[in-house]
Amino acid sequence: MSAWRQLGRAYQTAALGFLIYKLGTLSVNALAFPVLRPRPPLPAAPRVSILVPARDEALNLPHTLPRLLAQIGGIQNGGAQSAVEVLILDDASSDDTARIAADLCAGLAGARVLSGLPRPPGWHGKPWACMQLGRAAAGDVLIFTDADVCWEAGTLNALLHALEHSGADLLTVWPRQETRTPGERLLAPLVDDVLLSILPVPITALPFASMSAGNGQLMAFRRASYHKVGGHALVRGEVLEDVSFAARLKARGGRVALALGGDLMSVRMYRHYAGPGGAVEGFAKSLHAVHGGSRSVMAASWLWHFGVYTLPWLPVFGGRVRPLLMLLGLLERLLVNLKTGRTRRADLLEVLLTPFTPLAALPVYLLAWQPAYRWKGREYTRAKERA
Repeated sequence: MSAWRQLGRAYQTAALGFLIYKLGTLSVNALAFPVLRPRPPLPAAPRVSILVPARDEALNLPHTLPRLLAQIGGIQNGGAQSAVEVLILDDASSDDTARIAADLCAGLAGARVLSGLPRPPGWHGKPWACMQLGRAAAGDVLIFTDADVCWEAGTLNALLHALEHSGADLLTVWPRQETRTPGERLLAPLVDDVLLSILPVPITALPFASMSAGNGQLMAFRRASYHKVGGHALVRGEVLEDVSFAARLKARGGRVALALGGDLMSVRMYRHYAGPGGAVEGFAKSLHAVHGGSRSVMAASWLWHFGVYTLPWLPVFGGRVRPLLMLLGLLERLLVNLKTGRTRRADLLEVLLTPFTPLAALPVYLLAWQPAYRWKGREYTRAKERA
């Protein structure tokens, strides 16, 4: 047998094993991964602070903030309205974020717009904005949520029930992805795929920091637990501040719970593929850290995913395993959509984009290769390359 044939068989075996593992993990998570459901109010609802760091969010706030403000009257405590406040921090926006937020909050008790202070040395933008919000908040439960996340009626009750039921110090939630443009449909669902096909959710209950996950789009903390670890100062210089916070909280004895947003929470992350604030720039800012700060790992990652999801569809690829690899790749994407509730016709047709996803992700990898990156008008230098 030639060396090339041996290499081809080894590749096919590895790719098949990889897809089988991911499908097995997806099967576990399809049954075990919690999803937010409508719940009645808690008998004794806590004081709640909903905290929104906002930088250049004039496009999103008119759609998301009114629904968020509606949560102020959304929970009851013994027949009387429980204390809920919504704080929006304008983080030196260059657009009308502050004015729009102030107009929407006008006359509503419990809603305030804060002006962010200059960012100190060593801090990334979002952790600093969140730190200021955490200091200003009065609630017993601190819920940090991104300005592009859309809450539905009953979301707050569901969050408080999930936090109480889990007994966790941190509940982190992945909103349902809203995708409309081709660029969004190619890349945004990868967030769910990584979450649901890599780590079986029962493992995250183990007391190991490495078995953690976090999503900065929604992180609900018990106040005492948040301040005990120093708040967002714990991750002041981190790109992946959400993942790092969850891991470091767990390393200090805290408990972390995960959930999907289901019908109660959605997000439209990026409205276009390229350009400032687009999907390429958005995913590239984190990709270097996701791969442990190693360019060689990033390169190997892209080549591997191209080999698993794209190569089997090319005419040059042969072998009896080829149809099976093609089928399993599509099945993986389908199961992710079904678990996250993305079952509209257009969402299901996204499955057919699977072979093109590594190609669409190539510009993300190339941008992440650069030693510096830009996000929302700020320049950052990546952490030193690790071996």
